[in-house]
Amino acid sequence: MYAIRIDEAKRLIWSEVPDPQPKHDEVLIDIRAAALNRADLLQREGNYPPPPGWPEWPGLEIAGVVRQAPAGSRFKPGDRVCALLGGGGYAQQVAVPQGMVLPVPGKLSFEEAACIPEVFATAWLNLCVEGGLQSGEWVFIQAGASGLGMAAIQIAKTLGASVVTTVGGAEKAAFARELGADVVINHHEQDAVEVLAKYPVNVALDCVAGPQLGKSLMTMARGGRWIIIATLGGPVTEINVNDFFRRGVKLIGSTLRSRSTEMKAEVLGALEEHLWPALAAGDIRIKIHAVLPITEAEAAHAILQRRENLGKVVLRVG
Repeated sequence: MYAIRIDEAKRLIWSEVPDPQPKHDEVLIDIRAAALNRADLLQREGNYPPPPGWPEWPGLEIAGVVRQAPAGSRFKPGDRVCALLGGGGYAQQVAVPQGMVLPVPGKLSFEEAACIPEVFATAWLNLCVEGGLQSGEWVFIQAGASGLGMAAIQIAKTLGASVVTTVGGAEKAAFARELGADVVINHHEQDAVEVLAKYPVNVALDCVAGPQLGKSLMTMARGGRWIIIATLGGPVTEINVNDFFRRGVKLIGSTLRSRSTEMKAEVLGALEEHLWPALAAGDIRIKIHAVLPITEAEAAHAILQRRENLGKVVLRVG
């Protein structure tokens, strides 16, 4: 088969690689679409290697058709599925533990279905499992126009929460409002800390961190849960520890990729139970910015690097 490999110059090359050999509990999938995530850019730079046992090429979420399934599996050859991966999605095939495979919701296209597993699982894990988000609470979501923002805003609204989010520009602000965000901060024009002080949030999903993190923590509601999943704004901040512990604020670091297969399967099971009907009905929408052939992975990465995307960027395979 063919897959996108990263060469020594960090170029993305469509190359012949060995076919996957599924283990006894794995589903072999013919990939039709693979969605991009910012983690793919980090992996390309050598900063985010795949967990042991996964292919070396990038790709954390895919959709396709089952070619082979374990005996007794709920899946059978020909089924339309999407899957969460530790890596290996930029390829023609992948072997995946069956607990990390889900049926495509309703009549969604492969391109739409490929946008679900990683970002919706990340949002659910951090908002619901780590953050314990409840109906009536306020949640702060960084980068509301990103693929993760698309998922997190809609999950929060489905759970009955109110959403404050950040974006970088007027077009992205309109996009976030369309998804249901209640308060949108254009960080090119507004100070996020000043706005957050007016809307004390209970939960924060933060992929930015950076110098403003410490000041932002001081705006949280008592007992708030601030969850950091990346540090796109930088890894260093200053925290007023007196304020932090007196108000019972929790600062949580979290990643999905490093979790066990069993934990990921639990999260995916929760998605299927709570969100699949809404996804199938179109009540939760998948927003795709661009679809490119997998041989144009370089151009697809460039869209994310320039932060142009409203929603997801997808690679079509075949």
